[in-house]
Amino acid sequence: MSKRELLLDSYDHGYDKEDWYPPIKDALDGLTEVQADWKPEGVAVNSIRQTVHHLLFYKLRLLRALRGEPQPAAEERVTNDDTFEAAALGDPSWDEAVGRLEEAHRAVREQLASRGDEALEQPIPETKAWSYANSIVRHDAYHLGQIIQLRKLQGSWPGHRSFD
Repeated sequence: MSKRELLLDSYDHGYDKEDWYPPIKDALDGLTEVQADWKPEGVAVNSIRQTVHHLLFYKLRLLRALRGEPQPAAEERVTNDDTFEAAALGDPSWDEAVGRLEEAHRAVREQLASRGDEALEQPIPETKAWSYANSIVRHDAYHLGQIIQLRKLQGSWPGHRSFD
């Protein structure tokens, strides 16, 4: 299996293919705006909506890097904490944010699929393309766990799942 095939396999399982954990697409499916905004009382935690904003911010950043586009100057002042807020993305509605996350995922996948292993070794701009994309896969999986935990706490995710 080539580096590209391995990367695409991991990337696909992180977003829309079942594996050891459910994909992000399934974790967001059917979620209402109220559920997306819910936080447990008295706990310092981001809502699912805020986490989706954060995931989208970094996926768009990867996409621009893969395309060779400069990062917007305004983003230089955006802190990691800022990325959880809607303002960092132009205040999208819940449905818009989920749709944009899927669009960004598909666009990144197209960029990765169009590159051979040699091209994936090239820096974009400082980190090798495959390493940057692989880091996003792990980042998405980390936050997916948070999303599912919040859904379980609010009672909108089953205690046991079957994915046969």
